Amino acid sequence: MLKVGARAPEIDEVAIDGQRFVLSKQGGLCTVVYFFPKAFTPGCTVEAQLFRDNHAEIALAGASIVGVSTDDQKTQCRFAEAHKVPYPMIADRDRGVCRAYDVLWPIVGIARRITYVISPAMEIAAVFHHELQARKHRDDVLAFIDARFRAARPPAV
Repeated sequence: MLKVGARAPEIDEVAIDGQRFVLSKQGGLCTVVYFFPKAFTPGCTVEAQLFRDNHAEIALAGASIVGVSTDDQKTQCRFAEAHKVPYPMIADRDRGVCRAYDVLWPIVGIARRITYVISPAMEIAAVFHHELQARKHRDDVLAFIDARFRAARPPAV
């Protein structure tokens, strides 16, 4: 797992919607990159739905989201469609993104449940790792973005 303050590896992949996702071009306050083990499993479904349900709030704060797993393109597309996911998702079959972010489970080779918040300067601003607590990822991300957004606003006069 990468540490806070480390340089975030570039992500330049075609998302499941056919659009190219380039991390360094996301802009805004930050980008939430969440890795999840397997589409259609209970915890991963809850996590995707929580990020979906809070997508507008996260976007209003100036942040973007991308989900990444080692599922194949077809599975990832069905998963996103079934749960009406409004943000990009990447099917990392060759595991290049997962390796770069050091999120692969040894032996089984699937992504661990790790969420990185990446600054516009491509620095890891926060890391959240809760294998069995998908809801905690959403809560931690919202709290972090809220605190960062509040800190970025000029004080009220």
